[in-house]
Amino acid sequence: MSQASEHRDLRLAEVEKTYGNGFTAVHPLDLVVPQGSFFALLGPSGCGKTTTLRMIAGLETPTAGRISIGANDITYDKPYRRPVNTVFQNYALFPHLSIADNVAFGLKQRGVKRPQAQVAAMLDLVELEGQGGKRPQQLSGGQQQRVALARALINQPEVLLLDEPLGALDLKLRRAMQLELKRIQTEVGLTFVHVTHDQEEAMTLADTIAVMSAGRVEQMGTPAELYENPRTTFVANFLGQSNLIRGRIVGEDTLAGAPVVKVDMQGTVVSIRRERAHVRQLSAGAGWVGIRPEKVVVAPAGEPIDVPGAAFTGGTVVDTSFIGVSTQYVIRTAWGEEIAAFEQNTGARAVLAPGTAVDFSWRPEFAFLLDADQDASAGISVEGEEA
Repeated sequence: MSQASEHRDLRLAEVEKTYGNGFTAVHPLDLVVPQGSFFALLGPSGCGKTTTLRMIAGLETPTAGRISIGANDITYDKPYRRPVNTVFQNYALFPHLSIADNVAFGLKQRGVKRPQAQVAAMLDLVELEGQGGKRPQQLSGGQQQRVALARALINQPEVLLLDEPLGALDLKLRRAMQLELKRIQTEVGLTFVHVTHDQEEAMTLADTIAVMSAGRVEQMGTPAELYENPRTTFVANFLGQSNLIRGRIVGEDTLAGAPVVKVDMQGTVVSIRRERAHVRQLSAGAGWVGIRPEKVVVAPAGEPIDVPGAAFTGGTVVDTSFIGVSTQYVIRTAWGEEIAAFEQNTGARAVLAPGTAVDFSWRPEFAFLLDADQDASAGISVEGEEA
């Protein structure tokens, strides 16, 4: 089968990395990155995402497992023999060369005599036409990042690896470059594998995200799947913000024709759709009921709440933060636990001041259920050395 007709997916099969001191940076890992997709490895420092990227690039050798692109095993190939290029956070441009010569560097190393047309096409792709005669130090950080992208793409790799490529840019420029990266990936149709600790960046760019923690993939899926239906407390907390409220599972039932799990939360029974109940036992035991803050509906005590879920009474607003498009509330529940609620500032109602007595609820289809033996604080604050 020719390379043009075969599927050239990137595959990692049981790939593992353990160092001489016994530290395992990446536990046995299975990943399939479809050809032409934008894939993100997301996680905190020390989770193994950069080590995984370096093994794909050939800069680290796996302790075990196999890495392949299509039918080609590249596990032990030298970096320069792999159809892979890497873009780093620090750009690594040659300061003494012009932008055009930086972009052409890889082609010249391979003996291409007249790369001018290819260089011009690449500079046009990254919207730097007319800048070829300048030196890197004459360009902004965002422009330098585009040069680094052009230099990598001109070699026509099958897989482009991006190691925190926007980390050195300020917030506004980073957001603009996110859109540029997605445009470029869509235009060239290559497989992009992007390493980042920035949840918003991963969700903006990637078709599929693998959330990593402590050298393992916690969950993999589309941004919407991971956000709306997290399977672990780590994913629930690391990807956005979640309220996790302990409850007691009391059995199964149906609601509007759909199977649900019933959970007693401090005397109020709530329903969780079964496909969103990630617990070992559906009929009994404890669990964490999860609900995203923007899904919590709040109303002054006694006023009707226009959602079909069970309502909780006896809440009190203890903190109000107005942030323009929305207001963020911290509500102390009747049983003493604090939860977060985000409300769009539509102008339909005045902002609720601290001390206001409130009731709150949410639609059953938005809640999820996790095993109670998981740490409810996992993923909220995580630090460590990069790996």
